[in-house]
Amino acid sequence: MKQEINNLLKQMFEDTMNEEVRSIVSLPPSGSYREYFRISGKNKTALGVYNQDLKENKAFISFSESFKNQGLNVPSVYAKNDKSCVYLIEDLGDITLFAYIQGIRKENEFPDELLTFYKKVIDQLIQFQLKGSNCINYNDCYPRQSFDKQSMLWDLHYFKYYFLKLAKIPFDEQLLEDDFNHFCDFLLEAENHFFLYRDFQSRNIMIMNDTPWFIDYQGGRKGALQYDIASLLYDAKANLTNNIRNELLNYYISQLKNYHSFIENDFRKHYWAFVLIRLMQALGAYGFRGFYEKKEHFLQSIPLALVNLENVLNTIKLPVKIPILLQTLKAITQSDELKNIVSNNNTLTVSITSFSYKKGIPIDISGNGGGFVFDCRSIHNPGKYEQYQTKTGKDIEIIDFFKNEPEMQTFLNNVFAIVDQSVEKYIKRQFNHLMINFGCTGGQHRSVYSAERLAKHLKSKYKINIQIKHVEQDIKPVMNKTF
Repeated sequence: MKQEINNLLKQMFEDTMNEEVRSIVSLPPSGSYREYFRISGKNKTALGVYNQDLKENKAFISFSESFKNQGLNVPSVYAKNDKSCVYLIEDLGDITLFAYIQGIRKENEFPDELLTFYKKVIDQLIQFQLKGSNCINYNDCYPRQSFDKQSMLWDLHYFKYYFLKLAKIPFDEQLLEDDFNHFCDFLLEAENHFFLYRDFQSRNIMIMNDTPWFIDYQGGRKGALQYDIASLLYDAKANLTNNIRNELLNYYISQLKNYHSFIENDFRKHYWAFVLIRLMQALGAYGFRGFYEKKEHFLQSIPLALVNLENVLNTIKLPVKIPILLQTLKAITQSDELKNIVSNNNTLTVSITSFSYKKGIPIDISGNGGGFVFDCRSIHNPGKYEQYQTKTGKDIEIIDFFKNEPEMQTFLNNVFAIVDQSVEKYIKRQFNHLMINFGCTGGQHRSVYSAERLAKHLKSKYKINIQIKHVEQDIKPVMNKTF
């Protein structure tokens, strides 16, 4: 099946871009079941997308074309094949707002340039919300045309079954359902005829030429303004401070007034309720992906989400009676079970990968960005000798070969010193993930040996989680041919 998809995307690229495909590289999975591939020719690149959900594909393509016509920063759709569930879109690169935040922030400071960029994002959000409400075909929305009571209850049940129950939080089901209904009725009092982006957060905002670009809006529908600004400001991984959140919320409100008349007190009254439902939706997603699907990356977001939740609960007073819901949310922040999960995921994970430069540098699947890429091609290559060509850097013959190569030890000593410095700082700052890549020509000898040696070094020195992956040995290449 994978090869069939590759062949379809290859043909689509060559027909559309008028260039021969040189490589097709599978990108790391995200929070969805869509599969992405970076397709490269001599001068052009594009992203190929495979998604079996035809209705979701239709929503994304339809919205993209409508937004593009309005001058909004979304990827162009180059080609599509509805029957084969694939389409080809503009490649916006790899830099997300989340990666930018990780690279520019130190401790709890929030640099002026980052604040300025967030304001650019907010300016664009308002355009999506207002222009989108008039330009998209709501018949293409999936799974519903509006963020109505049914949609809200889906989110709340998602939270109940995939977070509350899996996190072992006790609650009275009927009383909680009663509060869910009262809570939804209050949310529906807000103006709700705008385009609701649905997942407006830092991983869905790309940065290209110092400008924000936007992806993953296929879940959009008609709804209230407050939801998307709440999603942006209470994005768990972005970890904004309350002062920055307040400043950006005030900026959003001041800019919105230039385009739309509304009563600010009413807007703020409903805003906090939308913060709560967004936090619950996010916790449901973390529970499903983390507790149920056992994906650690999503569990790592829970501590930050709980801090946000506790902050909100200690701050707000909603003009709606939902005592059981608030009691249950409070119990989440006090759960010993969740505290154990949180502590288990505070340990730094170092991902060490060997790869071939012919296939491209691996992407950081944690989304943190940064880390290191070490080029091993300056070291004497055992692959030049026939007796070593079928061996890898884990075989005793290659290990013995490098024991007699002083330049390898010099190289590794330098690597150890640089990596140790980062590991110690990451542990001190309670970071969760560091990625280190070793590349050589074929990803077989020098890079594999270096990755194994670094793993052994770190394991002996630090109490951390170590994940090691040898791309050329662990997975089959997705290339159609070798160049």
